[in-house]
Amino acid sequence: MNYGQFLRMMPEFYLVIILLVVFAIDFIMHRSEKKHDVLSGVAVALMLVLPFQIALLSEPAAAFGGMYVATQAANVMKIILSIGTVIVMIMAEPWLKNEGSKHVGEFYLLVISTLLGMFIMMSSGNFLLFFLGLETASVPMACLVAMDKWKKNSAEGAAKYILTATFSSGIMLYGLSFVYGATGTLYFDDVAHRIAYMAQYKSQLPMLLMGLVFFFSGLGFKLSLVPFHFWTADTYEGAPTPVTGYLSVVSKGAAAFALMFILMHAFAPLIEYWEYLLYIVIVLSITIANLFAIRQSELKRFMAFSSISQAGYIMLAVIGGSQMGMASLMYYVLVYVVANMAVFTVISTVEQNNGGTTLMSSYNGLYQTNPKLAFLMTLALFSLAGIPPFAGMFSKFFVFMAAAQQGSFWAYFVVFIALINTVVSLYYYLLIVKAMYIKQTDTPLPTFRTELFTRVALALCTAGIVLFGICSCIYDYFFAVSKSVM
Repeated sequence: MNYGQFLRMMPEFYLVIILLVVFAIDFIMHRSEKKHDVLSGVAVALMLVLPFQIALLSEPAAAFGGMYVATQAANVMKIILSIGTVIVMIMAEPWLKNEGSKHVGEFYLLVISTLLGMFIMMSSGNFLLFFLGLETASVPMACLVAMDKWKKNSAEGAAKYILTATFSSGIMLYGLSFVYGATGTLYFDDVAHRIAYMAQYKSQLPMLLMGLVFFFSGLGFKLSLVPFHFWTADTYEGAPTPVTGYLSVVSKGAAAFALMFILMHAFAPLIEYWEYLLYIVIVLSITIANLFAIRQSELKRFMAFSSISQAGYIMLAVIGGSQMGMASLMYYVLVYVVANMAVFTVISTVEQNNGGTTLMSSYNGLYQTNPKLAFLMTLALFSLAGIPPFAGMFSKFFVFMAAAQQGSFWAYFVVFIALINTVVSLYYYLLIVKAMYIKQTDTPLPTFRTELFTRVALALCTAGIVLFGICSCIYDYFFAVSKSVM
């Protein structure tokens, strides 16, 4: 075995180095009062280098006989998720100081381990390696959800997450066994070639379709698509707010990219079947999530249903499996990362200064006492709703165009339903804006000064919300690199 092939996995190799460094510091300084500051500084500094290190990888790389395939599009997606992870680490600092100081080492180790699994998922060329990456990402995430284990909601949310993850992994493996039984291989490209050959003679087609449905069901859990979403609200509510933000954006982005890559490569000959599966899931996810979001009074549960709806919009880019679809997906995830993390940064800040509550009523009159925080929250919500001129409007436009490019009646119908639901989503996002600017209360949240880390996270997110909608070169670049996965 040529161990030099590991050097072709540079982003993953660098993450392993970060893991070892963080673990060594945590072990050596476990009784030091300066452990928190040193760990935070080293972890964030090393993670800041990661996007630049990935950007230097101009050429696609492959290792282990095609099990690992790093395309240009995958590397760009890794940069996006690395930026999202850095923002999570920065916004988590106030929470780690106040409540999670004893677990600062574990927090960074688990976050980096999860990101490592996501990188492996996105660069897999084989279903076996993909499954290993999926589990590497899922198991540490359950530990992150349970970090507030002394709180009832946290333990409940973690239990629901790990149980659902276990069942979904079993269903996915069951589906992959059908695929392997029908094709005799687990390599994406080989699976596609053999499916194309068998499709000509309708040979073993029911077994392949069963495998496809089971595989999609397992990955639908990671994306919290309807009807695989039942864990989402309780897990989002129970997890620490920085973990909820990480779960809602970084995890979802990796799963969406991996799903589209696999559908385009392994299951491309079955596109006439999985397109209709996507139509049903998209309509259900966007519509049901929007209707349930309107009824929420707890903000983290509210954002849980918002994330389910956003996952439905992301899936619009997958319809047709086109180059425009891949570019639109990457752009949507980039914009979603900065907008959603801005919202969760504000939620975390208010939570820290309001006795740990995340009820929507806590935001009544926020503009009177903390106008800057309310203004930044409004910008992020407007971007999530798709209001121009913010970046969220352009991200929705691109996924609508990618779906409509498919050209069928059902594609146009799904886009039409998504457009109607955009109006509904605007209504429930404005409920928070109404609470901050219009509703009055006798006991508004007192004026407080946000910490430096919070201000940095909000500045990065706000800059992204504004600039990503102006700089058209970003989408053009995504479109160019998307050729590497076609």
